[in-house]
Amino acid sequence: MDTHAPQLDDFLKYWQKIRARTQRLLCCIPPDRIDWTYREGRWTLGDLIRHLAALERWMFAENVSGRPSLYDGCGRDLADGYDDVLAYWERLGQETEQMLTGLGDERLAERCTTPGGAEITVWKWLRAMVEHHVHHRGQIYLYLALLDVPTPPLYGLTAEQVEERGGA
Repeated sequence: MDTHAPQLDDFLKYWQKIRARTQRLLCCIPPDRIDWTYREGRWTLGDLIRHLAALERWMFAENVSGRPSLYDGCGRDLADGYDDVLAYWERLGQETEQMLTGLGDERLAERCTTPGGAEITVWKWLRAMVEHHVHHRGQIYLYLALLDVPTPPLYGLTAEQVEERGGA
């Protein structure tokens, strides 16, 4: 049985790696495709990036800091155009990390309230933030695949390379 209490520093190192993998993916987006979507009425690549940045900063970071969500959408009014969207992603990511850094280890075991009114431990809500992030990163991978844009392998090798190396 693991009795190791969650440590903020461990989470922050992990979170930085998660965001770095996403950053490598975002750099693959052709600037002229930032407003592309696969179907009318669905989120664009820019919407997905703004959503990730805004939800992490204005919902998750606020909630784990003991405050209610301030998330107010992911529209172009927040950042419009390739350079502005990526700058928004970077700025809100830095703000989120600063807020999380200030929590302290003891806060991880305390409770926070989600926008749905659920009481949950802070470390579990941070884990949900990672799941949310990875979900939308997967959407960005799919969007780029639909556009035939090459993307970096997530962990250094493609599925085909892993299969090739593991074959008998």
